[in-house]
Amino acid sequence: MVRRSSTAALRKAWNKGLRAVTGQVVRAATKAARDATKDAVPGLKKTPPHPSPSLGDWLSGLATGRAGMRRFKLFRPTGLTAGERPPLVVMLHGCGQEPAGFARSTRMNRLAARERFLVLYPEQSRLANPQRCWNWFDTESGRAQAEAALILAAIDQVCLLHGADRERVAIVGLSAGAGMAALLATMHPERFSAVAMHSGVPPGLASSATNALRAMRGRAEAATVEGGTAWPPLLVIQGNQDRVVAAANAFEAARQWALAAGAATVHDRRVQRGKRLPMTIVDFKRGSTVAVSLVEIDGLAHAWSGGTAKEPFSDPTGPDATAMIWRFVAKRFSAKR
Repeated sequence: MVRRSSTAALRKAWNKGLRAVTGQVVRAATKAARDATKDAVPGLKKTPPHPSPSLGDWLSGLATGRAGMRRFKLFRPTGLTAGERPPLVVMLHGCGQEPAGFARSTRMNRLAARERFLVLYPEQSRLANPQRCWNWFDTESGRAQAEAALILAAIDQVCLLHGADRERVAIVGLSAGAGMAALLATMHPERFSAVAMHSGVPPGLASSATNALRAMRGRAEAATVEGGTAWPPLLVIQGNQDRVVAAANAFEAARQWALAAGAATVHDRRVQRGKRLPMTIVDFKRGSTVAVSLVEIDGLAHAWSGGTAKEPFSDPTGPDATAMIWRFVAKRFSAKR
């Protein structure tokens, strides 16, 4: 009897210990799988909150290509109907940013909800760049072109799965995102109705990390313009107090596009709205068509003009860059209807 009790007690203790060990193994395996997933899909550690919950859906996606995988977010306004083909605005964040913060800074979702268009926010990976910068400069190794292909893959997904109009796609970027936006527009001009660069470097001024900094400081030689007659119209926004990307880059971007488009007429005007920072707008035209619009903002540093005060790289005292971009883009979308 004593022996049976001892055996039962031993079996009970054994089973209890086995369950405890099994639980530890399962928890460890789950944690290892989660960590592996985080490494495979950077940015999975924390899901940022919906930047505009009352205005529409904040959807997640993943694009794959030879440069690996990149997560993206898509804002879809409430009220879009089945069969509707809304235009698409692609927003490329700058270094140190991510989609939710960029959406809050620019307030592009609020505008999208009012004007009924989709907004795509591709997300750069920390594995691809520790500062989350798009590698717009790394054309010598082919990394820039590979990342551009991933962004195009994300656009294709949105057009296929969410009904975005392929004929009405605009690409917008800030800083490193602006450099990548311009590169995409020159590589695949047929894919975009318009492009907007905010505080970025135009294509051809850098080919690797070693000369990217020189280009950002405005010390690179002027690029040769080739095959640019079909480039989409360009809007350039630049602060004259930018200490990260020199204002010379904005003028070089305008020069490239104007030369490629054969724009001969130049029209400039000085504008200030309320207490916001004043700006000078220069339009480069071919006939009556604006090929390039260059906006230089007095007193603006390296920040999204008119952005939310609490977000990094965002200056509420500047003129509303989001509104300017939409006005510029909407004219090109209207021409495609």
